[in-house]
Amino acid sequence: MPSVLAIAAHPDDVEFLMAGALILLRERGWEAHVLHLADGRCGTAGASVEEIVARRAEEARAACALIGAHYHPAIAADLQLQHDPATVARVVAVIREVGPDIVLLHSPADYMEDHQNAARIGSTAAFARAMSNYPCDPPRPPIAGDATVYHAMPHGLRDPMRRLVRPGLYLDLGRAIAKKREMLACHRSQQEWLDRSQGLSSCLDAMTDMARELGRMSGVFEYAEGFRRRNHLGLSAREQDPLAQELGRECLVDRGYEDDLEK
Repeated sequence: MPSVLAIAAHPDDVEFLMAGALILLRERGWEAHVLHLADGRCGTAGASVEEIVARRAEEARAACALIGAHYHPAIAADLQLQHDPATVARVVAVIREVGPDIVLLHSPADYMEDHQNAARIGSTAAFARAMSNYPCDPPRPPIAGDATVYHAMPHGLRDPMRRLVRPGLYLDLGRAIAKKREMLACHRSQQEWLDRSQGLSSCLDAMTDMARELGRMSGVFEYAEGFRRRNHLGLSAREQDPLAQELGRECLVDRGYEDDLEK
C-alpha cells in the first residue's frame, strides 16, 4: 500500500496546510501518517506546560482519527526546534519506519523559524533514509525505494519578506474542504490562543480564506491547496510527480511555473 507522511512544526499545521492532500490520498487507499515535530506548548494561554502538551497531543490524535491517519508524537518543544543531528536522527527513524512514497513538508521560507526548521529537518531526514551509515534514533535499518517531497505553501502565501509565493501544483479541495475544516476544528486550544494573541476571530475561517485564495490563483478550483515539488536528486532515481499522477483531475500543474524552472 502506498503511503504519505506529513511532517510539520506544530499541532494544527498539517490540518491548516496539507490535510486536503491526506484526505484525497486516503480516499484512494493510501496509508497516511502525521508527525508534528513540536509539542505545541507555546500555542495557548492559561495552562501549564504539562496540561497543554497533553491537550494538544489529544487534539492531534483526534484530527488524525477522522481520516484514519497514524499519529506520531512530537519530539521537541515550541521554538526550540533545531536542525541538529539529534533531531534529524529522530525524524529519520520515523521515515524509515513508515517508508513513505510522498513526504509533505512546510515551505522552506515561512513567517516563523519553527516552520523553516521543520522543512529543513524533514528534507535532510528524507535524504538520509537510505544511507546505511547514517544513524537514527531509535535504530532502524535504512530503506530503499523512491520518495517525492512536496513543500506546502507558507502561511499567508508569502515568504518572510512579504513576497507572494506561487505554487507549482494545485489540489482541488471541493470535496475535501469540509473534512479539512473538521480536522482543524479538533485543535480547540489553538483557536482560543489565536483569538487572544493574534486577533484571528476564526482559525477555520483563516484556513478557508487561504484555500479560497489558492483556488482563485488556480483559475479553476473554488478551494485549493498548493505545493511545490522538491528536486528529486537524492530522493528518487528519476523525476516523478505522484500527487499529479494519483489525483488526476483533482490536481492542476501550473505549466507557467514549470516553464519558469526551465529558464
